Parts: sequence; C-alpha cells; structure tokens
Amino acid sequence: MTQAVTRAPAQLPSRLHHTAYVTKDLEATRVFYEDIIGLPLLATWCESDMLFGAERTYCHVFFGLGDGSALAFFQFAKPEDAEQFGPKMPFTPFHHIALKVDAEVQAGIEQRLKAAGYEAPQMFVLEHGYCRSLYATDPNGMIVEFTVDHPQVEQINATRLQSAHAELKRWLGGDHTSNNTYR
Repeated sequence: MTQAVTRAPAQLPSRLHHTAYVTKDLEATRVFYEDIIGLPLLATWCESDMLFGAERTYCHVFFGLGDGSALAFFQFAKPEDAEQFGPKMPFTPFHHIALKVDAEVQAGIEQRLKAAGYEAPQMFVLEHGYCRSLYATDPNGMIVEFTVDHPQVEQINATRLQSAHAELKRWLGGDHTSNNTYR
C-alpha cells in the first residue's frame, strides 16, 4: 500500500506537446487525420538513429491541434522495427485518446467519417450526460474520441473536484453506485 504524499502545489505542464504512436501505413494515417478529421500535417521528419542497440530508420509526422499540441506517428523502414515498437491496438473504447471539440467541429467530423464509409463499430456516439463523445477507429486500430463538453462544464467540473477523493475512496471501498446524475 502506498502512502499519501503531502506536497506543495506544483506548477503544471502548460499543455500536451505531442503524443506519439507507431503506424504501418503513414499515408492511410495521413488521409484519416488530415483529409477526414481535418488536422493539418505540420511536419515530416525523416531520420535514422542508433536506438536500443540498432540503427533505426523512420519517418515521424505531426498533425496539429488547436492549442499548438500535436498527434505524432512513426513509420519504420524495417517491418521488424515496427513489430518491436508498435504495440497492437486492442479494439476497446477504454483505450483511446480524447480530443476536445465544439459541437460544430464534432458534427463536421461525423459527416466526413460517414462520407468516408465509417459506421459502427468503426464509429459510434456515446451520450455521457456531462459530454457527448464521437468515437472513431483510425487506420492503426487506435480509437480517437472527439468530445463536446456539456454547456455547464465548469459547474460540473467544480462539483466533481470537490468530491474527487471521497468518490474514489468510496468506489475503491466497494460502493460502485453511479454518481453520474447528468444522464
């Protein structure tokens, strides 16, 4: 059992810089993120480095998000490097990346996904009550969530913050009663 650590308020990272994944098909990944979703391709780096005991040759691309952060993808020149460093993505909505969007952006993404032939289970919507989530599976098998917050998100977040530790303790103690009163 770990002990709680008392600490002074820390400065937080200012934002996500990027998150990175391995792909076997950069062009299919580009089509999904740039042409369908609408994220601009910001940079392509073609490199070779000594990494983990071998020369690794790869291409590394960045797709931009509105706050200046990015989604990045690597494609290795050698299939064995991709196999070693590219874990298989399980098909589960519980392993995903979520991007905040407004309702107009979400509707546009949903329309473009449908026009590109996406349907369940590659694309689905969950109404969480506190947000509306559009999920889509990218060409790598990764699930990407496009989330629209509830109009009263600040109030909802303040309520959840006040009870976050107590609710976690309650749930871990065996009381699994839902506290989502927004559905």
